Amino acid sequence: MVQRVLRSFLALALFSVCLAAIAQTPQPPEIAARSYLLVDVTAHQILALKDIDSPMEPASLTKLMSAYLVFDALKSKKISLTQTFGVSERAWKMPGSRMFIDPKMQVPVEDLIKGMVVQSGNDATMALAEGVGGDVGHFVQMMNNQAQLLGMKSTSYKNPEGLTEPGHTTTARDLATLATRLMADFPEYTGYYAIKKYRYPGTPAANDNNRNLLLLRDPTVDGLKTGYTEAAGYCMVATAKRDYPGLATAGGTGGRRLLSIVLGTANENARANESQKLLNWGYTAYEPVKLFEAGQAVLSAKVWKGDASEVKVGRTDAVVVALPAGASAKLTTEIVRTEPLLAPVAKGQTVATLRVLVAGAVVAEMPLQALDAVGQAGIFGRAWDALRLWIR
Repeated sequence: MVQRVLRSFLALALFSVCLAAIAQTPQPPEIAARSYLLVDVTAHQILALKDIDSPMEPASLTKLMSAYLVFDALKSKKISLTQTFGVSERAWKMPGSRMFIDPKMQVPVEDLIKGMVVQSGNDATMALAEGVGGDVGHFVQMMNNQAQLLGMKSTSYKNPEGLTEPGHTTTARDLATLATRLMADFPEYTGYYAIKKYRYPGTPAANDNNRNLLLLRDPTVDGLKTGYTEAAGYCMVATAKRDYPGLATAGGTGGRRLLSIVLGTANENARANESQKLLNWGYTAYEPVKLFEAGQAVLSAKVWKGDASEVKVGRTDAVVVALPAGASAKLTTEIVRTEPLLAPVAKGQTVATLRVLVAGAVVAEMPLQALDAVGQAGIFGRAWDALRLWIR
């Protein structure tokens, strides 16, 4: 799963460049933000972008990485939701957004997560960082190490909460990588981002509303995070999932997920309005087309020197592309692969590339993998195929 998401996301820039060659490409609306990005998560494609590699201060969007590490610690059983963490003096005195916990409290991890996600509490984030990392410095090192593992090459973290600090920067592209992986790797925990209101017992009632205004405006929006500092402006990473009949699978309805990122807007309403504008445009200007079901063989490839003569090639997930509305009638596909394919072939090994074209222009490329393993043939089988290849 991890490798699939990474491979898919690496192809995003290619899609946006190639699609520009198509005359009917929809033009995104005017977005009042320093940087923005709209990703079709289901199709692994960029639909709209502006300055996505420009360094930006992430403000509280930093907490997406802090959450990634907390969720990873939960998944690996290093901590539990019911485990309690103390509140240090440092956490208690954190400036900015808070959930208003204090050193007299022992707070369950789940409540700290809600405080970090819903209230954007810097105190909750600090308590989690100290509890998971042992100390803040080590947790920040963990954040930067994880960013490198995820391929976030333009991100540098200096703290876990997102307050302004020299060198604390990221990009819209890196935020898209992080948000996509957060949802893919920890679906059991991302439901916290849809909570509209939260307050820990015994704390003031102020600051208990989720700052993601889209949760109240659009029932298909289920996350993810807002951020603000004077230097960063008002920022938001928003995601929505809407049913789409063409993506239906056996036993369920089909869902299409989009992810919007707006950085550096003017105010709280503007970041919500611009995010909603991007999401609505993406759902109407583009339509998803399912080309192959998950696990369906796209082709059978000839294997040389193997204990089987062919291997089925496809993807473990459904092959979906996002096309300009009405363009699907002009869609064609082609397979590109290197010959000869020699055994052994590992299950999941990339052995071909699927190209999707509209009106003859390449709009997307995605790797295809072997759906089964093929071992080596015996010595005589290998020798016979070697001779055949030499003659060929």
